[in-house]
Order: sequence, then C-alpha cells, then structure tokens
Amino acid sequence: MNPRTPSPAPLADIPEELHRILDFSFVLRTTMTRRRSGGTRTVETTYTWDGDRCVYLSGYPGSRDWVANMAANSSVTVTTVEGERNYVIAATARVLRDRDERVGHLLAFIDRWAERPGFPRKRFRFLLGAIRLNRRLRLPWWGPFYPVRRILDRMPCVELRFIGEPCLLEGDPPEPA
Repeated sequence: MNPRTPSPAPLADIPEELHRILDFSFVLRTTMTRRRSGGTRTVETTYTWDGDRCVYLSGYPGSRDWVANMAANSSVTVTTVEGERNYVIAATARVLRDRDERVGHLLAFIDRWAERPGFPRKRFRFLLGAIRLNRRLRLPWWGPFYPVRRILDRMPCVELRFIGEPCLLEGDPPEPA
C-alpha cells in the first residue's frame, strides 16, 4: 500500500491511532437500520475521509439498498476493521444528491480506490486529472466527459458525519450482511 499524505493534526476528541487508521485504511463497516424490516444491516465499503469529522462512502454505479436504508434512517454506526484495534463511532448519514456537491467527493473516492496495490495508477491518475481540470474550468460535460458524468451521476454518495466520541470496540466488529 502506498502511504497517503497525512491528514492535518488530530482533533482533540479523535485519538491519534484512529486518525492513522482512517488515513491509511481502505474499508469501514457501517451498521444501519433497514428501512422495511427495522432490523440492522452492516455493509463494508471503501471510503474517503476529510481528515476531520466526515467520511464519504460510494461504490459501483446503480441503486443500492444501503443508500436507501441510510436515506430512511440517518443514524448509523461506523466501525474500523483495519488496524491493531477497532473503533466504533456514532454518525449521521446524509445522501448527497446534488451533482456539484457530489463530484468532488466521488473523484476523491475513485482516487482512493486507485491506491489499491496492483492498480494501473499512472493511466488512471491522468484520466482523473483531465476530469478535475474539466470541472475546475467549469466546461460542459461534452464529448468524452459525457459518459463520465453519467457514471458519476449513478454512483452512490453518502456523507457520514461523526457525532459521537470514538470508542474502542470490545470483541469482533460486526460482519457484513
């Protein structure tokens, strides 16, 4: 795994160990309430972190039950699963629907996904750079960028804002279902 640029100094209420985990980990588990049955569901997803109080979840384009569950009930629990110890943090989910608000987070998510070992980084980073330049220049989504816009529009994007104090998890993290 390639090291990422470290986040800003840890916040007083987020332990330094948790900061490191969120900086270098690839997956989190999020436990939510199912919108129909009221039971719980845990999903494991790749994420990007703003270095402060929010993580952003995404995934493959298309409708996702976990996004609908979070839209129906925004109270979730985030669990780290990589690192020597696991943390649990209460969070509030917000499904991002506005394209202008979503695109930056989705590009950061895709960039993070590209850090996985064995991924063709140079070619991929060139393409992401072209998309970011297109957005900075506020050019229309024309030509080769039109299919990119369609893919980004179909990708889920959920902001999880930490609202509770992080706690060390006693025992094993919840299994994804």
